[in-house]
Amino acid sequence: MSAEFKYIHHACFTVTKNGETLICDPFLDGNPQGVRLQDLKVNYIFITHAHGDHLGCAYELAKRTGALIITTAEIANEASSYNCKAHAMHIGGTYTFPFGKVRVTPAFHGSGIAGGHACGFIIDFHGTKFYFAGDTSLFGDMALLPKLDPFDYALLPIGGNFTMDPKDAALAAGMLGAKVVIPIHYNTWPVIAQDPEAFKKDVEAHTQSKVCIVKPGEGMTWD
Repeated sequence: MSAEFKYIHHACFTVTKNGETLICDPFLDGNPQGVRLQDLKVNYIFITHAHGDHLGCAYELAKRTGALIITTAEIANEASSYNCKAHAMHIGGTYTFPFGKVRVTPAFHGSGIAGGHACGFIIDFHGTKFYFAGDTSLFGDMALLPKLDPFDYALLPIGGNFTMDPKDAALAAGMLGAKVVIPIHYNTWPVIAQDPEAFKKDVEAHTQSKVCIVKPGEGMTWD
């Protein structure tokens, strides 16, 4: 059975499969389709770090839907104080949920919360495996990730300024070796304006990966 990927905007997206939906970094402000918290029905909420453009409406959404928040320990503890269901993890940690395995990966970025670390995730969602890098710089240990938990899809920030730019993200794509790479975290504001077509050309010229540019509000089917 296929999974349905929908890109809301910025670093926020949903994946639906086997009657369940996860959302990552649920920042909804300014999304072009006008998706609102009350429009979402989700079972799991993944949060990479606590900056406002990633934490977004996570706590409100969790309380409204009863979804389980999966994130680092510091954010999970804060979520629990808001009476949200939360599962605390940390970098390098793995855990098998009813839907499949999750690995928390490093991300080189601010945490947005005292004592915390930013992270990414490798998620096996009912057999569909993807890597969500979160906000990060390029780092050499990305080459280890597919050896630890292979995945078919990789979502990489390309905006620059706060994260990798297209050149660095193309190098990351080469190390990750995913079947499909999807650029995210760009063109939300002028400071992270980038051309995803140039990124696509670079990656496809130098790696075996295919780049799929998914516009905010649109989606695609994952095998």
